[in-house]
Amino acid sequence: MPEGDTVYRTAKNLRAALEGLVLTRCDIRVPAFATVDLTGDRVDEVLSLGKHLLMRIGAVTIHTHLKMEGSWHLYRHGTRWRRPVHTARIVLETADWVAVGFSLGIVEVVARDDEQSVVGHLGPDILAPDWRVDVALDRLTSDPARPVGLALLDQRVIAGLGNVYRNELCFLRGVLPTRPVGEVADPKRLVTLAHSLIDANKDRVERTTTGNLRGETAWVYGRRGRACLRCGTPIREGTLGVDELQLRETFWCPNCQT
Repeated sequence: MPEGDTVYRTAKNLRAALEGLVLTRCDIRVPAFATVDLTGDRVDEVLSLGKHLLMRIGAVTIHTHLKMEGSWHLYRHGTRWRRPVHTARIVLETADWVAVGFSLGIVEVVARDDEQSVVGHLGPDILAPDWRVDVALDRLTSDPARPVGLALLDQRVIAGLGNVYRNELCFLRGVLPTRPVGEVADPKRLVTLAHSLIDANKDRVERTTTGNLRGETAWVYGRRGRACLRCGTPIREGTLGVDELQLRETFWCPNCQT
């Protein structure tokens, strides 16, 4: 599932292939921006911000979001694409590379000085070089009554965490996602752990929260009915609560989490 670490790696790969080079082709297959042609412009910068990806090209920024199904691929010219052509939402080419964004949830082009209109609502980027625990902690604890599982999913609180990390973090801290933030013991440890987990995975192709790359890579996520790796109790899956974000695919150990 795409989360901040996936987008970080995507930006890193695209940056290595495109940054500083001139586009020889620009094909945006989204009706609202189909007439935008950046051919001849240089790719000045490619960066990730939480789950969002920004490409600064000339006077504009291409903003994309993977959502659930999206991905960016890099191909050499003449190489067969690994996903159906009709799912391509944007194609950018240089003399050496073809970058294709498939099934992207968001594709839009904004003026560079208007980037805040698409990412200004985000909280601190958990993988940013200037990441600050204190800022994230302030945002997390600003609403003590809010369920911690919802607060962790809110990109206005911490940009980059998704449902996999939400489930794993709640397990590792021994709390149900429905527990109010104000009742979480030492929330700073939760924020610090969140950063440590995603930072450790940012350069890995396969994500792990257990430290195991050859066996069980998750404590609870996707493990419904299987034995808890700590106590042996069957892992449960369900919906523990709803609000405007909706709790998605919630996994928990009924013994280890309270």
